[in-house]
Amino acid sequence: MNPPRILIAGDRSSSGKTTIVAGLLSALRARGLAVQPFKVAMDYIDPSYHTWITGRFCRNLDGYVMTPEAVKEVYSHGSRGADISVVEGVRGLYEGYDGDLGSTAQIAKMLHCPVIFVVDARSITRSAAALVQGYMDFDPQVQIRGVILNKIGSQRHADKAIREIERHAGVEVVGVIHRNDDMHLAMRHLGLVPVLEGERRHQGFVERLGRIRKIVEEGLDIDRILELAGEAPPLPEVEEDLYRPGQSGRGLRVGIAQDEAFNFYYRENIELFELAGAEVVPVSPVHDQSLPANLDGLYIGGGYPELYMAELSGNEGMRRSIVRAWEAAMPIFGECGGLMYLAREIEWTVPGQGGGERGVERPESYPMVGLVPGRARMGSRRIVSYVSGTFGRDCVLGRSGSRFLGHEFHHSELVMEEEATYAMRLDRGTGISEGRDGVVDGNMLASYVHIHAASYRGFPSAFIQACHDAKNK
Repeated sequence: MNPPRILIAGDRSSSGKTTIVAGLLSALRARGLAVQPFKVAMDYIDPSYHTWITGRFCRNLDGYVMTPEAVKEVYSHGSRGADISVVEGVRGLYEGYDGDLGSTAQIAKMLHCPVIFVVDARSITRSAAALVQGYMDFDPQVQIRGVILNKIGSQRHADKAIREIERHAGVEVVGVIHRNDDMHLAMRHLGLVPVLEGERRHQGFVERLGRIRKIVEEGLDIDRILELAGEAPPLPEVEEDLYRPGQSGRGLRVGIAQDEAFNFYYRENIELFELAGAEVVPVSPVHDQSLPANLDGLYIGGGYPELYMAELSGNEGMRRSIVRAWEAAMPIFGECGGLMYLAREIEWTVPGQGGGERGVERPESYPMVGLVPGRARMGSRRIVSYVSGTFGRDCVLGRSGSRFLGHEFHHSELVMEEEATYAMRLDRGTGISEGRDGVVDGNMLASYVHIHAASYRGFPSAFIQACHDAKNK
């Protein structure tokens, strides 16, 4: 119930903590340890690396969308059976929605977690000591117990920075990572390339992660990091509420889209279907020619459908199968990437493919399922934001008047071509249009809002009930 724990935070978004955490998780796993990863905030892509490296589902911890009790329960549940828990922070240590709210510091204090602080030390030495001291003084309740210096240029650079930090800030340096082109992971418009895509599409992806592990093993004092993790005080036992098994989903088969195009899911959103007794059935809109037989509901989560629009469009059998399921009143929930797929078409700007067009960007469009009367296209900006709102009408996710907190994470926008009915009214967030989100038509709901089951307790219970209602009609 109380394995050693450590939190890896950064001085800013570009500090390099994600790559260092990936290497640290791999190094700990190589020692034969059962390593439980966590990620602060509502990210999907970093957790995909954590899960792949450790073999244990990464869990998200977010102080904005989750109550303190929910954060502690998710942490306790995830840590069961682990030898050590490693929490990766988000952005800079103190960056939050409002003060502490939603910050890495908030989670560190909730879990009384020792912090290892990653500093981008490129071109600074004595100033690094001032930076570390400032972060330590800013909130003494945050227990910064060690420092990792990243992007160091030479051993002389490292020695001077270490000397100044330990002399002035009084905290030990537990690692030095020198500048190295291998300490980079493939990026795109929403951040890192997800693991599933990296394995299948990017040559040398697995080997790059192996080199990162070697660099981290050589640069960090892993034994000392384990000692610091072991100094975390015991946490009170948590009585589980969210993860209580039940029978509400018994007899249901719920399809969940899981392939290269759709793989952005919070673990709890799938696990709670299973705990409710429902059978979770993997579905691939890229590869399967139709929906599996006898499904009672379909959940199409987030991902990068714009990168697979030719394959998704070309799979006409699956597109027709989803339309037939909708006509038969099967509950369908499309979440961000799922929204794009359920639209009439996806239009995206892609590089030119040869001749005089090589390197020249041009738009391409492909027809999709067509249940949402609009087209998804590349937007002018990346949207990453917390969301709050209310259901304005009954739908497969909840009753009218129910409140929800969530997150949106997309680079697309939906251009509606006909009037639509919206189930969600947002008081924070962008949504589809003018604070409206959640296109609803029959038993289909499609939205940009990402829901987390530890935040909005109506999911998946409301969806399960909708499946029963449709099945029993």
